[in-house]
Amino acid sequence: MSAERLILASALPMLAGQKPGGDELGNPKEREASVHMDANELLQRIKQRSDFHQAGMILCHNGVVRATSRDGRKVRGLRVSVDREMLDRVLERHKARAGILEILVEINADTDLKVGDDVMYLVVAGDIRENVIATLADTLDAIKSTVTQKTEFFV
Repeated sequence: MSAERLILASALPMLAGQKPGGDELGNPKEREASVHMDANELLQRIKQRSDFHQAGMILCHNGVVRATSRDGRKVRGLRVSVDREMLDRVLERHKARAGILEILVEINADTDLKVGDDVMYLVVAGDIRENVIATLADTLDAIKSTVTQKTEFFV
């Protein structure tokens, strides 16, 4: 089983002639149902590992769409795209770090998200907090800087 799962939205809106990112003006469309992401499922996958007895910590990151951009502008929503090959390389590199048992990630990609929606779950399991905290921070930074690209929709 793959160590990570990338959540992709349905391609039906594009088949119906809508542009990616929303309507003809790029406004996000309301979704009929949220894409399912489950942090508890990720935790259970880690806890079911045969080497879980070596874990002393599981740390979770839950990125959500906030109402303002980094520069203070009001945000209606956003869309994230993912470079799968780069994600695989980032995860492989960080899983090799001392004391790390597992890194799992789900990214709500290629769908229009609104304020408050989950964007990403990142879960790191390892031996001691110094290893786990540093690995989560470094993995998150690598994903945000080299794997994902976001398009924000402003008010």
